[in-house]
Amino acid sequence: MDHLSSTLTNLKDQAKDALWALSAGWSSCVMCQQEAKVKINGRTFKILKVLGEGGFSFVYLAQDEGSGRQFALKKIRCPTGNDGVKEAMREVEAYRRFRHPNIIRILDSAVVQDDDGEGKVVYLFLPLYQRGNVQDLINAHLINHSHFSELEMIKLFKGTCEAVRAMHEWRPTKGSKKGKGTNANRNRRANGVRGSSSQGRPNGNASNSHGGGGGSGDEDDDHRFPEPEGDAEGGYSYGPSASLSKNKPSRSASGSVPLINRDEEEGLMGGNETGGEVLFDGDEDVAGIDGEGGAGEEGEIVPYAHRDIKPGNVMISDEGRPILMDFGSTMRARIKIENRSMALYQQDIAAEQSTMAYRAPELFDVKTGTMLDEKVDIWSLGCLLFAMAYSHSPFENTQTTEQGGSIAMAVLNAQYKHPRGSEGRYSNGLKEMIDRLLKVDPGERPGIGEVLAMCESVERKLR
Repeated sequence: MDHLSSTLTNLKDQAKDALWALSAGWSSCVMCQQEAKVKINGRTFKILKVLGEGGFSFVYLAQDEGSGRQFALKKIRCPTGNDGVKEAMREVEAYRRFRHPNIIRILDSAVVQDDDGEGKVVYLFLPLYQRGNVQDLINAHLINHSHFSELEMIKLFKGTCEAVRAMHEWRPTKGSKKGKGTNANRNRRANGVRGSSSQGRPNGNASNSHGGGGGSGDEDDDHRFPEPEGDAEGGYSYGPSASLSKNKPSRSASGSVPLINRDEEEGLMGGNETGGEVLFDGDEDVAGIDGEGGAGEEGEIVPYAHRDIKPGNVMISDEGRPILMDFGSTMRARIKIENRSMALYQQDIAAEQSTMAYRAPELFDVKTGTMLDEKVDIWSLGCLLFAMAYSHSPFENTQTTEQGGSIAMAVLNAQYKHPRGSEGRYSNGLKEMIDRLLKVDPGERPGIGEVLAMCESVERKLR
């Protein structure tokens, strides 16, 4: 009954979001007097339309009524309360961890009480990319009976690979806050146990401005965006830091302190360390990463995997640069599968968070005694390149979509073919690259550095 009740609650919440989105679409109608709006951190945003949806989240085109500035506003419902907030905040931390010109930058985030339920809502403010994503380009080519030139395609793909390399070759720095947990604590997500531990700071230099993202530099210092302290009526805030000013955390410190209940923050500010309800105390993925017992010393590579690379998650900036987005599925790449429960947990997580037609075979059938690693992204990159070349995933073909075939079985056996009639459209070098990325055995797939070298080789021959 508990499961049924939870399912019904989730469906009700999704229906409310859908109606909210529908009202946004009607807001331009003369007959419609009520507009879809949301108040966050004391500022009002008008919801103009839906940009995308999936699971517990919707992405809206939102406009700040004060400045007129537009954002992509991601709304994540957390009907399970604090546990859901922790999961959503891990996505926020992933955005902040990786700084690269080909990775989307988060502008701000906020956690508020859900007015329509008992849970909470996490809002993510992201840049608006007017040119859409790679899937939009693929769809346009289908409508116009055209296709990417090989040079255009390889440039977009190479930029995406550069973003992936920033994740696969991430290195902790002195800016990463030392964790106080054990290895078992840091492996909670791998084992299927959720919890909190110490916070890690993002790595790398501040990225350049992307699309509608505003000026360059660290977004934590950009006061044009809403303060990450919840709404004016209660909400939640990042807890006190060493640089408190006017009884609230400094803007620059907001990413390195716990997220706590603002109603109980006063007790914590007064020196009572147990006075506040901690909603999010950092991503265990980075806890202790440069400390004793951590996964690596400063400067040592600690790979992360995106786990959901697909055309819809590669945006196009105003300058035509590919921008990798949606880090809700991101986690530490290397996970040793020690028992059957771990295997099933990772399998379930992949089924929930990784798009089937772009999911690596080892995530469909996770084996005990194996090691999952960053090669899951290499497979997805192969699917992405195939889709750019032929307008669909290699495993979304007539057999699997129209004849009742199984995408899972096609993936597990790498059953795909370069479409007939495409001979001469692309070089053998590009086709060979696709085939090398789509090896069932992860050990046979190249690393991201080698993939980039192949891109450069193909690009040189095209010039």
